[in-house]
Amino acid sequence: MVNFDNAATTFPKPEAVKQAAMRAITVYGGNPGRSGHALSLAVAGQVYQTRAAAAELFGAQVENVVFTASCTHALNLAIQGVVKPNSHVILSHLEHNSVARPIYALSKSCGVTYSIAQTSFDDEITARNIESLITPETCAVVCTIASNVTGQVLPFRRIGAICQKHGICFIADGAQACGILEVKLSDGINILCTAGHKGLYGTTGTGLLITDGQYEIPALMQGGTGATSAELEQTSMMPERLESGTLNTVGILALGAGIGFVQKTGVAAIARKEEKLCAAFLERVGKNKQITLYRNPYYRYVPIVAFNAAGKTSEETAAYLSEKGFALRGGLQCAAVTHTAMNTLERGVVRFAPSYFNNENQVAALATALATMK
Repeated sequence: MVNFDNAATTFPKPEAVKQAAMRAITVYGGNPGRSGHALSLAVAGQVYQTRAAAAELFGAQVENVVFTASCTHALNLAIQGVVKPNSHVILSHLEHNSVARPIYALSKSCGVTYSIAQTSFDDEITARNIESLITPETCAVVCTIASNVTGQVLPFRRIGAICQKHGICFIADGAQACGILEVKLSDGINILCTAGHKGLYGTTGTGLLITDGQYEIPALMQGGTGATSAELEQTSMMPERLESGTLNTVGILALGAGIGFVQKTGVAAIARKEEKLCAAFLERVGKNKQITLYRNPYYRYVPIVAFNAAGKTSEETAAYLSEKGFALRGGLQCAAVTHTAMNTLERGVVRFAPSYFNNENQVAALATALATMK
């Protein structure tokens, strides 16, 4: 099976990730931060190395890197921690349900209101659309850096500048951008949430919440942290405040190896290879009159291509391709807001998302499979 569903999770993983996971099981078997014995101290050192690598990659302080179970987990921590009752939030029409659903839930439970900004191929128009929605009650802009459906890149640095200008929090969903685009907290991002298992090449069950420390995020869970254990009050220390319970050491050590792969290979080099594969796909499939491509030449994209085949639902096309040995995702990609804006809510789209480990022969074979589909 050739995996072109890397926007869901990258596979295969770098060999170093596999080896790091094995070492976590066979060598670093202690519980970090819970004891003073050698096993605990050894794995704590490895966890710190991953935290420090993430801090370096995204321009953060080490203590402000929080390990989570997923990007969804990180976004929920950030949104529910920053957005207060009866306040106002702005999101874009390209949001994943990991952003849209927590905000909608807050609107039902505690009077939060929200506005959905339309994006444009013109970054200035997108930025103005967002800024025009700011009210005295606006406490945050929460938006994706790149759409998980089409790959469209938002002008996140301009959005960050707007948030800085108005003194409101910018929470960025980096799930489809981190590891592909150069993203730093210095881009005006107050809280960056991302997945460990996508562009950072870690294993599933890992995510990151990275904050500049300007907006305090209260703990949504309380429990063991290894810090201030004599007190019933949840510790105020970061990152322990947001990391109750035993850490996923196997996932974290594997994530450290994934970040190491990204740093060694280079974000720009990874992006170039994946963009080349997308270009090859677009060139081949663009000749197929039965295929509709959801691409606008004026937009900027990360390496994702959304498409549909004439006379078939996206799920039918994805099922056919699976039979031919290709993994692509059909349906709504957990992004109802996006599909509503695209008028594809009933049909969905098929998503082509290559990784650094795919090649052009695989892309050519996929295009041939689509050309022979009946």
